[in-house]
Amino acid sequence: MARILVCDDERDIVRALKIYLTAAGYEVLEAYNGKEALDVVGENEVDLIVLDVMMPVMDGIEAIMKLRENYDMPVIFLSAKSEDQDKILGLNIGADDYVTKPFNMVEVEARIKSNLRRYRAPAKAETDETVVLGGIVLNDRTKEVTSDGEKITLTPKEYEILKLLMENPGRVFSPKEIYRRVWNEDPFGSESTVTVHIRHLREKIEMNPAEPRYIKVVWGQGYRIERG
Repeated sequence: MARILVCDDERDIVRALKIYLTAAGYEVLEAYNGKEALDVVGENEVDLIVLDVMMPVMDGIEAIMKLRENYDMPVIFLSAKSEDQDKILGLNIGADDYVTKPFNMVEVEARIKSNLRRYRAPAKAETDETVVLGGIVLNDRTKEVTSDGEKITLTPKEYEILKLLMENPGRVFSPKEIYRRVWNEDPFGSESTVTVHIRHLREKIEMNPAEPRYIKVVWGQGYRIERG
């Protein structure tokens, strides 16, 4: 049974999600601001967080920034805002997915399942657990990544994108194909989401993201990774 933390200052939303997700077989923990969410995570093993953006005491943006210092479980942002820049901000600071209010319970559950499935994907066999490309080493058993010997902390989706590219060096993947493989969903409107994740990934693994050694853009086609 997966344990889900639902954090929103609107108690009706927390209550409704708890009822629905509990009926779907999840254990649900509650929090009503970012500080409470961090306290819950510090005291419990949490598999996924559904996190509101606008909250008192500590909002979701500050909460996820603090969360990513020590934890890498999937985080799905909830927000009443639908503008692209708000989605991009959430993805840039470490969110794995984004649901706009008002939302459909079925959609939220589907996104929870999708993120848990990707995060819990079984590791490769011991003989095929490490991928090396240039100065980047990815260990699929421990989910650790180093760049020139320095450990890099990635979100689950950043990790999966890097893994996909590293296992296929030189191959060009379109944003839609990356989204389909990593998110396992219909890639409609996926370009901006993938672009944000690629940019964030570059900032972590590249010495100079403006002149990347590894992840290259193939204009009009997509992205590929080179040996650097």
